[in-house]
Amino acid sequence: MGLMYASTRDEKEKVTASQAILKGLANDGGLFVPTEIPALDIEIETLAGMSYQETAYEVLKRFLTDFTEEELRYCIDSAYDSKFDTEEIAPLVDADGAYYLELFHGSTIAFKDMALSILPYLLTTSAKKNQVKNEIVILTATSGDTGKAALAGFADVPGTKIIVFYPKHGVSPIQEKQMVTQKGANTFVVGINGNFDQAQTGVKQMFADRQLADQMDEAGYQFSSANSINIGRLVPQIVYYVYAYAKLYANGVIARGESVNVAVPTGNFGNILAAFYAKNMGLPIAKLICASNENKVLYDFFATGTYDKNREFVLTSSPSMDILISSNLERLIYRIAGNDAAENAALMKSLNTQGRYEITEQMRDALKDFYGNYTDEKETAEVIRNLYEKTGYVIDTHTAVASGVYHKYRTETGDAETKTVIASTASPFKFTRSVMEAIDGRYDRMSDFELVDELSRIGNVKVPQAIEEIRTAPVIHDTVCEVEEMPSVVKKFLKMQQ
Repeated sequence: MGLMYASTRDEKEKVTASQAILKGLANDGGLFVPTEIPALDIEIETLAGMSYQETAYEVLKRFLTDFTEEELRYCIDSAYDSKFDTEEIAPLVDADGAYYLELFHGSTIAFKDMALSILPYLLTTSAKKNQVKNEIVILTATSGDTGKAALAGFADVPGTKIIVFYPKHGVSPIQEKQMVTQKGANTFVVGINGNFDQAQTGVKQMFADRQLADQMDEAGYQFSSANSINIGRLVPQIVYYVYAYAKLYANGVIARGESVNVAVPTGNFGNILAAFYAKNMGLPIAKLICASNENKVLYDFFATGTYDKNREFVLTSSPSMDILISSNLERLIYRIAGNDAAENAALMKSLNTQGRYEITEQMRDALKDFYGNYTDEKETAEVIRNLYEKTGYVIDTHTAVASGVYHKYRTETGDAETKTVIASTASPFKFTRSVMEAIDGRYDRMSDFELVDELSRIGNVKVPQAIEEIRTAPVIHDTVCEVEEMPSVVKKFLKMQQ
């Protein structure tokens, strides 16, 4: 019997990896988690000599145990190919005393490509393994990056359709242009008059709607998810932390068994949860540094043990982190509750009905490996400017939040010795206006694409193909709806209603 996946809200619901990937969300609204975290029982010297693709196989085979070697290698080789603009897939850059893990070299220049390049292959392989006859409808909400990465991954993939909802006024101009110009007969992009949390809640409600599921089945469809709630998104994210550690060892930066810190700009909690899973596999990670922007619900949670989304929603220069309901945190809550599905379900019910929950002291003790903090807008801009002036290296706003929080961690704890990997989650070209105005206020007079060219000049970095493509691309998707209209918009696209 291979590794199984259980719902965080009902331990009786257990499925295989491929079934968890297909379903996306458990029947009870819970998230699928592995019943145990497999050990990374492979020598660091061996890992150090591996390519990204080889590392991916070693990690994925331990989690996705009902996939054959042939199936996994097909998925990996199809995902991590020439669509990435660097051979190493996730390069490490040493800048001002930290190691920036560049996760933005894929086709949509954000870290979501790392998992969303492989998810379509994992999903279609899972469908074949489970004799699924329905067409799979990927339904997802995005705070800016997941949407485009999922659209690019699933565009024109046979047997699938993809519908992406995004907050109409809550993403950067480049993020929006990337989505609304997406080609592919099976793609559909919808702006909502609301924020990301409302989009995500609307998507979750559609997943939980049994009547809608029956109507979909009758029409020959079934939902799956490309959000990080899908275990097929989460597991591939573990790979790049293992790869980064192995490369630090291979480059002589760390000794065998030496611990490193990991700092992650955090919104929906999937990226830092992947680092937590890597640590639990045996990767020597000391502190998991959870970085928030002014929507600091996670910082407050780590500081107080109370998760409270009842607060003002702030639009910031790091929009992919403008989130008040961090869905993947549920997987961590389940784990620190001793894998107690009933206790976790009660906490999630409290979040749903009262907008808050409080964990026990015993659960708080289990969070000692995490450090939480945040940067405000002024601090984020200062990080970008200071790093550029000191080193010439340009980072985006989300990465700047992580870098700023890492420096706060160093100041607070005095830990300047532990080597630290900072997850660099997006190309600065994706947020050119915020980045360039942080470097010099005079850039506020330039247009978005003038800023792109200027960033290329001052950073001595080639403009990514993803940006060149949208300079003159026509808008294909112009649908905008109210939050309550989301289900009818889905039905209309699927031609289930006129």
